[in-house]
Amino acid sequence: MLILRRLVLLAAVTAAAARPAPAQRNRGAAPAATAPPVAVLTQQIIEAPIRFLADDLLEGRAPGTRGGDIAARYLVSQFAGLGLKPAAPDGSFYQWVSLAGLTSDVSLVVGARGATLVLEPGSDVVAWPERADSVTTQDADLVFAGYGISAPASQWDDYTGNAQTGKIVVVLPSEPQDLDSAAFRGRALTEYGLWQAKLDQAARMGAVGVLLVHSPSDVPLNWEAVRNTWSGEHLLLDRPPTQSLRFAAWISAEAARRIVEVTGKDYAALLRRAESPDFQPINLGARAAVDLHSRVRRFRAPNVIARLDGADSIGRGEAVVVTAHYDHLGRGRPEGVDSICNGAVDDASGVGVVLAVAAALARAPAPPRRSVVWLVTTAAEAGGLGAATYVTQPAFPLNRTVAVLGVDRGNVWGPTKDMVSLGSELSSLGDWVGEAARAESLSVAPDPNPQQGDLYRSDLLAFVRGRVPVGLLQPGPTYTDREPNWGREQWRAYLSDRYHRPGDGVRPDFDYRGLVQQARVLTRLVWSLAESARVPLAAPGGTL
Repeated sequence: MLILRRLVLLAAVTAAAARPAPAQRNRGAAPAATAPPVAVLTQQIIEAPIRFLADDLLEGRAPGTRGGDIAARYLVSQFAGLGLKPAAPDGSFYQWVSLAGLTSDVSLVVGARGATLVLEPGSDVVAWPERADSVTTQDADLVFAGYGISAPASQWDDYTGNAQTGKIVVVLPSEPQDLDSAAFRGRALTEYGLWQAKLDQAARMGAVGVLLVHSPSDVPLNWEAVRNTWSGEHLLLDRPPTQSLRFAAWISAEAARRIVEVTGKDYAALLRRAESPDFQPINLGARAAVDLHSRVRRFRAPNVIARLDGADSIGRGEAVVVTAHYDHLGRGRPEGVDSICNGAVDDASGVGVVLAVAAALARAPAPPRRSVVWLVTTAAEAGGLGAATYVTQPAFPLNRTVAVLGVDRGNVWGPTKDMVSLGSELSSLGDWVGEAARAESLSVAPDPNPQQGDLYRSDLLAFVRGRVPVGLLQPGPTYTDREPNWGREQWRAYLSDRYHRPGDGVRPDFDYRGLVQQARVLTRLVWSLAESARVPLAAPGGTL
């Protein structure tokens, strides 16, 4: 009864914060207001949903769990309370994503030159199946494939066209760092450096497994975050397999070094060779025996989709999409007495901003010319599975989607003097971003952490691949009334100590002014895109 009362109280507080005034409910074809309704955006309207979604009651909002279901129902109640319409394909607010969850016990043993090396689950290796099978057993040769990248247009191919049928490939994280080419931009991560891209390429080469080498200097997650992310239930889209991979794993850099040394090879020399465009796959002279015994759970979890119809009879057939993800990891490895990964920053904060934008537009005297869609996804932490499902059945066709704007890990550290919009350089969307930023007395800064590849690790990647203009809004590095490096230090500490861990809860030092600032910029940006007679176009040399 106490839990039920707590749930009702939290829901009531958040609903009251977002509820529009009754006099503002007219959704007729009256001319749209000429200015975006940013005045209604307050700390309270954003803080309330963050506190609800990150509460222990929701147990980390993992897809297919009680907490995840409560979060989805809460979002529906918020959108419905604002008078927004359901926008899922079946006419409801829910777009169902079919998932298979696998919780696995792992054994990985390497043999070479008469020696045997056993990797310790959790500390040396975190492995998962790539198919929804209860038993995955592989015994195969190990091949070092450098960075595991094939980029023919940039004259780079770690596989040199050689099939790896039936092999287990060992690949490095990120991308070669010492090259100046269209494919690799120094420390700025491109899609080629993503772990999923490496798995996809290995599958195309016929490999049955991939060992991803974790390196603290190259992977924007420390080992504890990697372990929390991949050692619990692993989610896959529940569909027939389309590739050769049977499993994948992260192994620590120390484990990789021990594997190479047991073969009699020089680990440092292999790393140096991987930096060369002339690199060729190297058979390590070792075999790996991998056994995964998995408990398989098949279930559905929803994306939550709402829309505001445009005022113009023609314009309402096009849409601006605003997105964040509501899922998180559920329970992770205990840290002290706490095991709940609440995901307050990742991404309850983004959902709070997105709901605030919905509340602002719902309170406008009339809607803008074009329609606006709010897409709050599930299974983002599993590799953007909710977003991948959406692009196959979008609320509006992708060629009628003007832009997709997202917030993933909102700014809980206070107001800044600048902002970042990842991906907007791929189209002329940057012009709209600059205008919205200037209206809030902000400048637009380049990505301060390009090595993290946040755009390519977000839900927006599915839309980049669908050739839709995108912008992932992030705070700039310059915080008001702070030392120049203060903001970078806050993000570094968060990623090091709290990201994908139980420490990512609501904290007393959150400064919600930064989230209000993001919501104001995003509301202006959505409004201008929905009102304009123009649309963003691919930039010269862009990939849209």
